[in-house]
Amino acid sequence: MKKTSWMRVQLAREPMRPTAVYYLNNIFPDFIELHGDRSLGDDPAVIGGIASFGGRPVTVIAQEKGVGTQDKIQHNFGSPKPEGYRKSMRLMKQAEKFGRPVIFFVDTPGAHCGTDAERYGVGESIAKNLFELSKLKVPVITVILGEGGSGGALAFAVSDRLAMLENSIYSILSPEGFASILWKDKSKAESASVLMKLTAQDALDHGIIDTVIPEPTHGAKSDDNGAMAKSVSEYIEKCLDELSGLTVKKLLSERNKRFRDYGKKNIKGNRT
Repeated sequence: MKKTSWMRVQLAREPMRPTAVYYLNNIFPDFIELHGDRSLGDDPAVIGGIASFGGRPVTVIAQEKGVGTQDKIQHNFGSPKPEGYRKSMRLMKQAEKFGRPVIFFVDTPGAHCGTDAERYGVGESIAKNLFELSKLKVPVITVILGEGGSGGALAFAVSDRLAMLENSIYSILSPEGFASILWKDKSKAESASVLMKLTAQDALDHGIIDTVIPEPTHGAKSDDNGAMAKSVSEYIEKCLDELSGLTVKKLLSERNKRFRDYGKKNIKGNRT
């Protein structure tokens, strides 16, 4: 049976869906986590650090939702606060200094929207990420694992290569939020999910992403003996091989063109 947009939303939010920690453990066994933004504090919703991949040193930054009730609370359900984005900025600039590619894993319903986040500048911290990523002088690769919600996700997705898992979603806000704005009725979220074109295939058709990474019929599972991690690892390896030979000038030129070309393709992938 063909999956509807709403079915994929449900799979992206599935409580047992592998979170970023699953991929960190299976792809980067020597990962060393680094903490803090050197300004305000640390944010458990963002896990970042250094690792090796295929003999290459890399920086890995991930949004982590948590597994189980207490873990989800600890990680704020994957919704980063300003210090999370500033921590990611610190690690990105560190990676640039030492010439390490940056690998992002996105899985967030959106940035934290509490009063404390507003007080400490969540909008500014996201905007700063977007600005700095656009000119970062090392390869940047992003994989959307589950939910890719709003600017909270985009702050990790100004990249040279962007992939989505088959049942992940990428959108300006949640279907419930969209329905509440458009129809003043969040119960129409299923209808909203169709209009929003938020599935991986939708994003591929519009030229927003480069690749859809297949999942098993019933979605990604954490007990698959590392099968999904292997698929993601193969994608990362392919991207690093493609990007590692580019000069900084060529890398930045292609990244700039990539984002300027957004919106120039119709649903069939042809230029309008």
